[in-house]
Amino acid sequence: MFGGKLEGGPSNVTDELWVFNIPQRTWSLRKPAPPPPYAQEGHSAHMVELANGEPVMVVFFGYSPIYSYISKVQEYNLRSNSWQVVSTGGAAVQGGYGHSGVYDRPSGYVFLHGGYKTLGTGKYGLVDHLYRYHVHTRTWLILRESGQARYLHSAVLVSGTMLVFGGNTHNDTSLSNGAKCFSADFLAYDIACDSWTVLPRAGLHRDANRFGHSAVVKNGSMYVFGGFSGLLLNDVLAYTPPSCLAFADPDACADAGPGVRCHWVRGHCVPWEPRLAADVVPSPFCPIRPESTDEQCFRFSDCASCTANTWLCQWCEDRKCISASSNCTVLTLELARQHVGALALAPPPSMLSEHQLSLWKHGARRRGHSILDTSRCMQKEEQECSYLANCWSCSLSLNCQWDQQQQECHALPGQLCGEDWQHVGEACLRINASRESYDNAQHYCKNLGGNIASLVTEKQVDFVLEELHKYHLQGKTLSPWVGLRKINVSYWGWEDSSPFANTSLRWLPGEPSDSGFCAYLERAHAAGLKANPCTAPADGLICEKPALSAQSLSSRSCRTPCAQRSSCANCTSQGTECMWCSSTQRCVDSSAYVISFPYGQCLEWQTQDCTAQNCSGLRTCGDCLGQVECGWCGDPSDTGKGVCMEGSYRGPLKSPPRAGPRDRDKERPRGDRSMVLDQALCPADRGFHWAFIHCPGELIGYHCPAL
Repeated sequence: MFGGKLEGGPSNVTDELWVFNIPQRTWSLRKPAPPPPYAQEGHSAHMVELANGEPVMVVFFGYSPIYSYISKVQEYNLRSNSWQVVSTGGAAVQGGYGHSGVYDRPSGYVFLHGGYKTLGTGKYGLVDHLYRYHVHTRTWLILRESGQARYLHSAVLVSGTMLVFGGNTHNDTSLSNGAKCFSADFLAYDIACDSWTVLPRAGLHRDANRFGHSAVVKNGSMYVFGGFSGLLLNDVLAYTPPSCLAFADPDACADAGPGVRCHWVRGHCVPWEPRLAADVVPSPFCPIRPESTDEQCFRFSDCASCTANTWLCQWCEDRKCISASSNCTVLTLELARQHVGALALAPPPSMLSEHQLSLWKHGARRRGHSILDTSRCMQKEEQECSYLANCWSCSLSLNCQWDQQQQECHALPGQLCGEDWQHVGEACLRINASRESYDNAQHYCKNLGGNIASLVTEKQVDFVLEELHKYHLQGKTLSPWVGLRKINVSYWGWEDSSPFANTSLRWLPGEPSDSGFCAYLERAHAAGLKANPCTAPADGLICEKPALSAQSLSSRSCRTPCAQRSSCANCTSQGTECMWCSSTQRCVDSSAYVISFPYGQCLEWQTQDCTAQNCSGLRTCGDCLGQVECGWCGDPSDTGKGVCMEGSYRGPLKSPPRAGPRDRDKERPRGDRSMVLDQALCPADRGFHWAFIHCPGELIGYHCPAL
């Protein structure tokens, strides 16, 4: 048993490795050398045999309070009692917290589904990613998604099918879209055909919704134990799928699903096994599915992921992923240099629309080179760096650098900006004239190692306005996307997490409207911004990437991790990077708030304007009862005077006396804030009044008479 969260302590995620002896029912603590690289939680682990027969425990993903979301694969060797982070091939995958995983020993495949992950700068949420990992070759393959994101769910493998049950599907923050925290969804992934099916819900007399449960398989049945649905559960649910042996003819055997995959062998219907796939996905007997579209492949922004998935995509020489049924068309560089006009300022030509391509001279396009085999891809450091979620994890890689302004990890650049980029201050800017949605514009900039531009300096704004004016003089008026979007109900911020000051660039009159959550530059001459739906197209986009040298970037030290900040003041000193939970006295990374308190343990949190850390610092009853851990002891004079102190609805609380030398073994664990009731702090027999829900005079139906 490796890692996890301990009960006590402010930064209570551990890297301990424990072994349970089943016959003797005893626990023992292992001390590997070298030790594990991360203390983490929300990961998964499987006991496997490598190709050489070596027994290892493989640990996938998880979350570290220091290094954020982990995308690495770790192996613990049972014989040598040592850890290592292994190098993997195939697709570039992104790790997260609370995914589910199953291991099929005959094939050596591990299937990982879902989880809670970072989705880019300032974005994080649930995903329905499905990955396949081969323990013998240490390679990744991206499989089809379920369309139903979740985390803290369970998964088991039965008859060639991965059964997924329950989980938390709530991905809302301030605005609710109706997602349920406690799900009873029952999904089946057909490994042979790479397809998902929603199974009928359990017809039980009680509610089966839950997350944080466990599931195992015994004798072909799935058993689900415990979980959380507002209360901790201790019940057991059992699901028995159809048995392949019950089907007596080949046709019925082939149609045995959903929820089970059978095939006909020597006159009998038997369960299909993943080892029979022989790396062919989907299997030949599966229904024919339509060819993938360019839009389905475009989301893969690196060669390895583009070619190591089941969508049948290809990687073109101009760094884009399209359907294998399409042609990789590029424009000749010679013609681009000869051409004068607006399009000469809009690299790369591969992003131009068909209408814009028609403006180029005949013969400019040619058939480009493409890659279909992952083994032909170059190194994938660029994408792997982008999956390192904070400065500390980025600094562990020699091939990556942390951009403090963009709050992103990038691959080390070969030069200051690179071809087709303009060096502006400490940033590199690039304008493209293609008509794209905000998300596609973001993909385009990411493919180039950057992000949609956060125009936070006057120098950047002046450069962009001057370039747009050049376009206008050449007959091309652009209204490009900028990296400004709506963060919550009332707050707009730049992609690099900087606040929007409404100075150099300003909203046009009547803006921002409620029509959209993304911003574009509507009137370049007036530096005017307008809100637009993120899915709607805009005429142009502006990309940005750091221009600092690797040496100057590497010399910057990382900030103190949120988990190591011990007060509200230093927790919230770096903007919205960290959040302070006053009820647990913990500082957590903003991107990990949900997973830090999956069962609602944090009663209130702050990102700025820290309130008094002790109840005694609050001077009015209203302020006092606004803090969940405080109560008001009203003065006998009934004049509104009183004292705010820690308490509950039963009365005031106080800390127990500290353990003496004779009670060392009884000392409370670090981080334990348990308190005891003490009515003497607000004695009712002396006329004091205890209030915890309503201040005196605020009870329902009570009001002061008019004078």
